[in-house]
Amino acid sequence: MSAQDNAKQIHTYLKVLRVQRQLSPHTLSSYALDLAELVDFAQARALSSLSYFDVRRFTSQLHSKELNPRSIARKLSSWRGFYSWLAEQIEMPANPVEGVKAPKKAKTLPKALGADDAVHLVAHHGSDQPTALANRAMFELLYSSGLRVSELVALDVRDFSDASYTSLAWVDSSQGEVHVTGKGNKQRIVPVGKPALAALQDWLAVRGGLVKLESRALFLNERGARMSVRSVQLRLKAHAQTMGIPSDVHPHVLRHSFATHMLQSSGDLRAVQEMLGHSSIAATQVYTALDFQHLAKVYDATHPRAKK
Repeated sequence: MSAQDNAKQIHTYLKVLRVQRQLSPHTLSSYALDLAELVDFAQARALSSLSYFDVRRFTSQLHSKELNPRSIARKLSSWRGFYSWLAEQIEMPANPVEGVKAPKKAKTLPKALGADDAVHLVAHHGSDQPTALANRAMFELLYSSGLRVSELVALDVRDFSDASYTSLAWVDSSQGEVHVTGKGNKQRIVPVGKPALAALQDWLAVRGGLVKLESRALFLNERGARMSVRSVQLRLKAHAQTMGIPSDVHPHVLRHSFATHMLQSSGDLRAVQEMLGHSSIAATQVYTALDFQHLAKVYDATHPRAKK
């Protein structure tokens, strides 16, 4: 009878999610798969009879199968939601998923180009065609100021402020700085290097010929519309491949490279935090690990006592 009860409870719960919470078919399918896996673990036992220790054992089994910690966390979330609902339908001593945690996600350090590769990538002139000039200006600015790609495409040609429109981001070439609005509507001002400013001037000299749909945006595509995040990603990837850089280069790689090279040169974590727009110093400290990796390689390669 437990198998029938389990199936009935899950069917009713999924109906509640569909009707009351109006979840998408894709999300409902994910919930159904996660709950079906819970039933398999239960092996014909009633789901209401499972304990905290049972769920911990199931989680360990998922981990032993080398399932991604993020996927395990999602399954636990699905199970936890189901038991919260079930406790409202029948008497249960406790939610058996409460307190069960997914394995910690492995910390993946951001990739960064070497300083020579980064400079070589962004400084390449290419042709004097508008597309090439726009690319160079965008890539120089990403690396020069550590911008997020979303911040880059939001840049206006200047600071517009009137009753109908207010700029969120723009470059002040006279002051050599870029004003951006980042995550959480946090505003910051970041210096812009001379090569990036020069590349911007070259782009601005031809930009007027592309103005059609959008007159405020700093970077325009071939149709005269504001550049999209996806367009920048594709352009940078293609440019890196043309330059013979084997790694998968995307805009965030240039932001990571900016942070890593700044930290290696200055050692000033707080300054790098401000320029990146991180609200917490903890988010910036990952770059100290990158810097240590570089130092460790130098140590292992050169120090007499490091050699086995």
